[in-house]
Amino acid sequence: MPVAIITGASKGLGRALADALAVRGWDLVLDARTAEVLEETAEALRVHGTRVVALAGDVTDEGHRAALVAAAWRMGGVDLLVSNASALGSEPLVRLEELPLAGLRRALEVNAVAALGLVQEALPLLRVSGAGTVIAISSDAAAEAYETWGGYGASKAALDQLAAVLGAEEPGLRVWAVDPGDMATDLYAAAVPEDEDEGPRPEPGSVVPAFLRLLDDRPPSGRYCAPSLLEGVR
Repeated sequence: MPVAIITGASKGLGRALADALAVRGWDLVLDARTAEVLEETAEALRVHGTRVVALAGDVTDEGHRAALVAAAWRMGGVDLLVSNASALGSEPLVRLEELPLAGLRRALEVNAVAALGLVQEALPLLRVSGAGTVIAISSDAAAEAYETWGGYGASKAALDQLAAVLGAEEPGLRVWAVDPGDMATDLYAAAVPEDEDEGPRPEPGSVVPAFLRLLDDRPPSGRYCAPSLLEGVR
């Protein structure tokens, strides 16, 4: 069975994607910071008959990243690596003049540096997979200028560029930076707790078919937006 590592997998998009892959028979190595919630997620996924290893920890920790890849190696390798764990840099978000530099460093460490570190750790296994794939969860804030989203957007823009260069350097892999669009997640609630949008945001599971389409069609490495991928998908 193919093996996927998914960070930030205890809830939100990470959990929804893990569930979809489990239904398809993928074996999973899941990461999140809260052990109890992560184990509850793993137990729920095991009902599909798939093997699930849940390792709680911080992706900025080199030893934790090594443990994730080692767990996947014991399952047979790494076919898919999804960097979904994210940090905002400030909760709620603030204007750049107020953004704590320590918060910006944290966002860069989680969203870009740790993502690259995990790729570096997994790269030998991805190369021999035959279908090695890296998915970096991006954001429209990486490409558009929204007030208060500067620190988070900068970290996601860095992630986008890392993904683009990795795709150029590793032509045998598929490397996709994917903007999932607006979703009802805890991350967004923490970013803008008093948001008064026109209506409810889509649930994370609603964009999972876009990711499955990428995995099925395997288009060239690049940046993709889930809403565009969902056009024509039922």
